[in-house]
Amino acid sequence: MTATGGVRRKTILVVEDDEAVRTLLARALGVQYEVLTACDGQQALDLLQSSRAPAPLSLIITDVMMPKMNGYALSRLLKADRRWNTVPIVFLTARASAKDVVLGISAGARHYISKPFSVRDVIEKVGRILNA
Repeated sequence: MTATGGVRRKTILVVEDDEAVRTLLARALGVQYEVLTACDGQQALDLLQSSRAPAPLSLIITDVMMPKMNGYALSRLLKADRRWNTVPIVFLTARASAKDVVLGISAGARHYISKPFSVRDVIEKVGRILNA
């Protein structure tokens, strides 16, 4: 509940270096969820460690290949931090070979969405994860 008595919407962090994809996801998911965005793993980590950090954070959707800090490194750092280690992580990536999936799972991702993707599929998967 919020201070005004309304129900608090779940919060999703979208980490994506492609501005068009980041904006598309933020708009589509923003209809139902609070959405924060970051352009790379380092910016996401900085946001989460700042006083502006969302509480509680419900889900992280991250690209794998990004400048400064990739999705694998971000996921490993978050899974090592007790504040964020239970937050589900979804990799949204063009890297979807069996080797990449194993790397992602070992880094802490629970789900994969391959690029190119359907916005409807992303919304449905997010709904299933958050309502499970």
